[in-house]
Amino acid sequence: MIAGVNRFLVPRFPAVNERARTVEAVAAGVSAAGASALARTARAGTGVAVDGLRVRFGAREVVHGVTVGFHAHRVTALIGPTGCGKTTVLRALNRLHDGRPGVHISGSVRIGDEEVYDPRADVRDLRRRIGMLFQRPNPFPLSIRENIALAARIHGLWSRQDAAERTEAILREVGLWEAVRDRLGQAPFLLSGGQQQLLCLARALAVEPDVLLLDEPTSSLDPGTTARIEELISALRDKMTIIIVTHNLQQARRVADEVCLLLDGEVVEQAPADRFFQAPADERSRAYVDGRVG
Repeated sequence: MIAGVNRFLVPRFPAVNERARTVEAVAAGVSAAGASALARTARAGTGVAVDGLRVRFGAREVVHGVTVGFHAHRVTALIGPTGCGKTTVLRALNRLHDGRPGVHISGSVRIGDEEVYDPRADVRDLRRRIGMLFQRPNPFPLSIRENIALAARIHGLWSRQDAAERTEAILREVGLWEAVRDRLGQAPFLLSGGQQQLLCLARALAVEPDVLLLDEPTSSLDPGTTARIEELISALRDKMTIIIVTHNLQQARRVADEVCLLLDGEVVEQAPADRFFQAPADERSRAYVDGRVG
């Protein structure tokens, strides 16, 4: 694993910071191009910079040296056929592969200036800063109220005194308040699938993440809830960096600012969404967009 930059030793001047990060990253084995991407990402805000990421399950490597930048306050769609490595990359960004037997990860993943795989990293705080919404809803076996407020209180973001007001505000933001206002003390498992997914999104937002990861978040939802989540994605880009894995190219067209195509565990092309869909640079991208592969 690549050690992170000691931010306390880097002068707090943008030009000097960029040069220092580049020099240290190259010395640590990060490519010069990747080091420049890390510096740009850090300068632009809390984006995510991935350099040379490899993920191996046992003897089988499924992600082969991926280098990609996810820019702050932008929505990036990770697309590609089933088995291309999209979800594997996504889960590597907040260390969800940790503890799985036989998994080996190398390369660099940074959120802002922080190296995710630095042995000194606080994984609990990392997972607060990088929230995640999964393909299927996974509410906690707690009350609806506690699903929203518990983690925010644990992280010291909410007090018990303001928890009720802030819970209501979050539930209103995702469009769920009217449906649950009279049953906040009940378990969430009688909610519809779409309502449960909105609850899980509200739970992720309550801890004020810098980055939101979405893994096929609408694949099992009705059209109305899908539209609501897409609206929220568009609204949330002003607050955070958003990375969405989707098989739905029309959804990627609707919500993404940038698109990154993966094939066989490698990045084929990353480009602004309009350019990617109208005039992709790589023949493999053209074949995927046209439906000739995948």
